[in-house]
Amino acid sequence: MQTAWFSKPVVVSVGVSGATRNLSNTQQAIDLLTTHWRDAGSPKHQSALRACRRATNGDVTSDIAREAFVEAAREAHILVE
Repeated sequence: MQTAWFSKPVVVSVGVSGATRNLSNTQQAIDLLTTHWRDAGSPKHQSALRACRRATNGDVTSDIAREAFVEAAREAHILVE
């Protein structure tokens, strides 16, 4: 497994205080998707998790994983745009 780095960080709001995190790679995204996700189990969540894991395995590009993660974060209302 390898860490796949995003071309541009994804900024998300986390926690009750609304603190932000800059996610720069697939491992950070996977950690968030598996531990602190509001809509865990939704189709976009599952797609993002699958894409990030595939990027970590080298099966897809980090940009594909990033886009899937952005869509899931948008759906969960945590994406900072």
